[in-house]
Amino acid sequence: MSSPRIGVVIVTMGNRPKELAALLASVERQDVPAARVVLVGNATPLTDVDVAPGVTKVPLPENLGCPGGRNVGLAMLRDSGDVDVVVELDDDGLLIHTDVFRTVRKLFAADPRLGIVGFRVADEHGHTERRWVPRLRADDPMRGGPVTAFLGGGHAFSLPMLRETGLWPAEFFFTHEESDLAWRALDAGWTILYEPGLVLQHPRTSPARHAVYYRNTARNRVWLARRRLPVPLVPVYLGVWILLAMARMRSLGGLTAWWGGFAEGVRKPCGPRRAMRWRTVWRMTRLGRPPIL
Repeated sequence: MSSPRIGVVIVTMGNRPKELAALLASVERQDVPAARVVLVGNATPLTDVDVAPGVTKVPLPENLGCPGGRNVGLAMLRDSGDVDVVVELDDDGLLIHTDVFRTVRKLFAADPRLGIVGFRVADEHGHTERRWVPRLRADDPMRGGPVTAFLGGGHAFSLPMLRETGLWPAEFFFTHEESDLAWRALDAGWTILYEPGLVLQHPRTSPARHAVYYRNTARNRVWLARRRLPVPLVPVYLGVWILLAMARMRSLGGLTAWWGGFAEGVRKPCGPRRAMRWRTVWRMTRLGRPPIL
């Protein structure tokens, strides 16, 4: 892919105006300009958001969740015909360097099978939490390379990959949509690269701050297993995560919500099943994270 054209998708609920303004300004400061920038308003009209002339605002009448909102922007860029790579950014993130898009363009130009590039997320002090490093051995956040996962806060997608794999699983609404997309990409033979030199500054917050976190976490893990894993691995994956969730649980309310979500994941339709091939299981294992963890 020679000199891929960069598009940007940002989804907001309109509740972080200062952070969003700073993020949009950091996008404008990139030394390689984006061909298109799409700002999607999840259940917000975006009337109070000032944007540069090249930014398209897409207000949605309802909250489609993070993956559903992003799909609206991705579909627009996919169908535009003038974008090759899409950068997606959390609305409370910030690009602290001006060469992010230039680096993204070089990475995708160098490898036609590069499907996803994950950014390093760091707080305002430059610290990267272990849970932000997309590998099991997370002691060194500066160690980049091929991985099996990426963070949803800051990343770049190849549009040829998305045309092959499909977009985000909108029904997940929140949590684990990254795993579903990553597993599809790996199964289709694409590479996921963690590049720590690409930094998204992001406040240090807990995902459990969202009321739906415990329920969606459990439900979506069940859906992920049902959709993507070979049958023998489904009980192994769910058993491992039941043990981990129970060991980490610190509240009765969270425990109740978690088991309610687990039951919902078993009971409700999860979308079409397309299990990964065993060679993908082996590939993920060689990369350091078999699909049971």
